[in-house]
Amino acid sequence: MIAYIKGKLLYSDDNSLVLENNGIGYELICSSALKCRLINDGGGEAYTYLSVREDGVSLFGFDSRAEKNMFLKLISVSGIGPKMGIGILSGISLNDLVYAIAASDVKTLSRIKGLGKKTAERLILELREAISVEGVSENAEKSVDVGSDGEDAVIALIGLGYSRSQATAAVKAATESGAVGLENIITQALRKFA
Repeated sequence: MIAYIKGKLLYSDDNSLVLENNGIGYELICSSALKCRLINDGGGEAYTYLSVREDGVSLFGFDSRAEKNMFLKLISVSGIGPKMGIGILSGISLNDLVYAIAASDVKTLSRIKGLGKKTAERLILELREAISVEGVSENAEKSVDVGSDGEDAVIALIGLGYSRSQATAAVKAATESGAVGLENIITQALRKFA
């Protein structure tokens, strides 16, 4: 499996781009965050997911491990395939997506192109436990006091696949650098992983 590529941007189309690495061009169907970064920088690194299906093989690209982890959670939901998963990540920021799922905000999710109300409700139903406060056992230890918003941010990061110690350290660093409010803390903490 191809998990990571670093290279020079050769060209980009509507929702894909080609990264050249050691003389080989890899076509990536990518999130808007990755596409913007690679176009601005003229290349760089991308985390990837190789999808093998009856109708073909596709390589999907992501801006960070957190974005890739969220993609894997999205495609685990019944009715959401890789192309819709990448469409969801391109239609809303990762932080806003995590917040919308944790808050059961169907209205925000339904605004994403290609994601109807019923699919948004199913997405929340299947992923909310992995992302929200209720998804973590009540007796989990808090290794650092990061406050209420900070603890909610830690739980959201755990839902994205980070360990509790990684999430707590990133949230602690974010709050120490002045981040206030759940969304800002999550945003700053995710930057620590990029």
